[in-house]
Amino acid sequence: MPDASVREAALPQSRGTGRPVPARARSALFDGLFALWTLVLGLLIPGLALLRRPALTRAAIRVWTDGTFALMRAVLGLRFREEGLENKHPGGPCIYVANHQSTWETLAFNRLVPEICMVAKHELRRIPVFGWYLGNAPMILVDRGAGGRALAAMITEARREVAAGRSILIFPEGTRTDVGDSCKFQPGLIALYRKLGIPVVPVAHNAGCFWRRNVKAAGTVTLSYLPAVPAGLPAAEAMAEVESLLTAEKDRLARKAR
Repeated sequence: MPDASVREAALPQSRGTGRPVPARARSALFDGLFALWTLVLGLLIPGLALLRRPALTRAAIRVWTDGTFALMRAVLGLRFREEGLENKHPGGPCIYVANHQSTWETLAFNRLVPEICMVAKHELRRIPVFGWYLGNAPMILVDRGAGGRALAAMITEARREVAAGRSILIFPEGTRTDVGDSCKFQPGLIALYRKLGIPVVPVAHNAGCFWRRNVKAAGTVTLSYLPAVPAGLPAAEAMAEVESLLTAEKDRLARKAR
């Protein structure tokens, strides 16, 4: 019987007998199909805007995400597995803290934790189709140029989402970092921990080893859910522990992918 703490996404077996398709060709095909699939979802925007039903918008986002992951499996040969599932849901809303290496993880959490509210930069609203869904889904868009006002607004919105039963996802590095690089955590995480009074679940992954800036490779992304850091600890100490745990685990997963 497989370990209950590990789950691996299924990947259909290829029946082809010819020479493998180069990674760059597969990446180009995926990018084209992904753009087409996104445009198809864009056709729903006028109806969703008229209906103004957030639950329906979230359902459309999940359909888009599921379709995107089906394309990843079929075209790229890219799948994922989860480790530490016993740590994934600490019994109520929590703050998921993940390293940020690619677009993959921003897509993945819509599927892995359906009731989640992601903290993202406000500039993403400008992206066609994608930006509309961001602005009309449970997502906290932060204007990083607004300083303290942006932090206060983030806390207010996060409190509202937690009251609705949703967990918060934040990428504390604030920007994508290459595999092996480190980036100091931004202060927003400490503010959320202090004000929300909910535990933090660190989530490390090695998506950047496969979803690279110039090409996407076949393989298996591993996500590792680490034990929750409970609420109520001294914030600076708790966040230093989260940063240390997350850094060590993402480095381990990067070595594992080589």
